[in-house]
Amino acid sequence: MEKKISIALIKEEFKAAAISELPFLIEKYREDDRSGVKTLLTKANRELEKLEAEKARIEALREYEEKYGEYEFIGGMDEVGRGPLAGPVVACALILPKGCRILYVNDSKKLSAAKREELYEEIMEKAVAVGIGMVGPGRIDEINILQATYEAMRQAVEKLDPKPDILLNDAVTVPGITIPQVPIIKGDAKSLTIGAASIVAKVTRDRLMVEYDELMPEYGFAGNKGYGSAEHIRAIKEHGITPIHRKSFVKNFLTDEA
Repeated sequence: MEKKISIALIKEEFKAAAISELPFLIEKYREDDRSGVKTLLTKANRELEKLEAEKARIEALREYEEKYGEYEFIGGMDEVGRGPLAGPVVACALILPKGCRILYVNDSKKLSAAKREELYEEIMEKAVAVGIGMVGPGRIDEINILQATYEAMRQAVEKLDPKPDILLNDAVTVPGITIPQVPIIKGDAKSLTIGAASIVAKVTRDRLMVEYDELMPEYGFAGNKGYGSAEHIRAIKEHGITPIHRKSFVKNFLTDEA
């Protein structure tokens, strides 16, 4: 009688397998009637079902890319950092290859930091072009956050090479851009290209705020990313403002003019 492979070894085999190898393993062990193996098979089948659901979600996320498919270069644009008390507002405009599919792309706020970092690398590797625009606190104070956001977005588009034939934007139409624009409400959760731009913008800004944290650790920038957490507001009251604070945003937290 042939000796069966131990469940512990089979478990290690499943653990080491890439998701593309799971169908082979499921077929290999489908006749094994041990409850431990059946549990592994059930788990593997669920992983495959989740993968298929994610593929379907990504196809739905390509609705606008398909709608405007007659254009050769479809750009997507988003920004991050309109609300923080410190740091710049950052915009990203990018172009993905025609027919591109990147699993797990979504509104950057719906993803963990680790997942954003992982997707950032894949997006940067696959993108035809990426442009980053950044407007700092002084300029935000000078022209207000909305105009600063538009300025960052224009910068991002100007850096694209090749230039997009059409831009899919998260909710806004940016003044001063002659390329046709399609504003999409909650676009970072409805368009693959906008979602990818939101991830690149978020990771770019978060990395910058971590660098600021190393220079000014008392403000907790690595954790709060410049947003108005209780810890951050206490630090402003105790230590005052820094060159990266937006004076027009923090004036209500200060007893004296900064």
